[in-house]
Amino acid sequence: MGDRFALSCLCLAEPIRRSMVGAATTEDEGLELVLRTQPSLLICSSDLESGYGIDLLKRVKAELPTCQLLILLVRETKEVVQEAMEAFADAVVFKSSLGSGKGDFIQALATLAEGGVYFPEEIRKLGAAQSPRPDLPPLVEELSDRERDVVAGVARGLTNQAIAESLAISLETVKTHVVNAKDKLGAADRTQLAVMALLYGLIDPLG
Repeated sequence: MGDRFALSCLCLAEPIRRSMVGAATTEDEGLELVLRTQPSLLICSSDLESGYGIDLLKRVKAELPTCQLLILLVRETKEVVQEAMEAFADAVVFKSSLGSGKGDFIQALATLAEGGVYFPEEIRKLGAAQSPRPDLPPLVEELSDRERDVVAGVARGLTNQAIAESLAISLETVKTHVVNAKDKLGAADRTQLAVMALLYGLIDPLG
């Protein structure tokens, strides 16, 4: 984080303090720390003392793809939200939501712990494409209506079991739809699946 006061407060918060392995305020220091400690989760601000938080996410994803990525965005624009998504952040939260009572940060930690992605409604709205983006490659194959329903659940951070219950289908059917959707979008995991579906405008960001 670029804000040392916010970083100090974050480091003192439960449950972070008990499992924290280090803290840094620059992009290069952050990458060095990640490579040295091999954490399961990186919490990063978009604004750093030196470098750029979203670039740090990209570098960490390339070097340690198993590390989950949570980013706090200072600027609340469509461009920055989509940039964070394209870096395949597993959780994207606006920094302004901290201390606002929305509970985004705690919910993000809880959702990541369950293996889900955390994109609150305002993030999904800004991240979703309103029209086809010419810079994206064509889809291998269109998603079926049911696959879109399942992927929308993934984008809301739901587990497979929760998606199955909400759609009144079996857990195995959900798993099959997730696998098929990932194949069609060329997604490696749930985060990439949710991000690509939003960027391609395939799902209702509010659905």
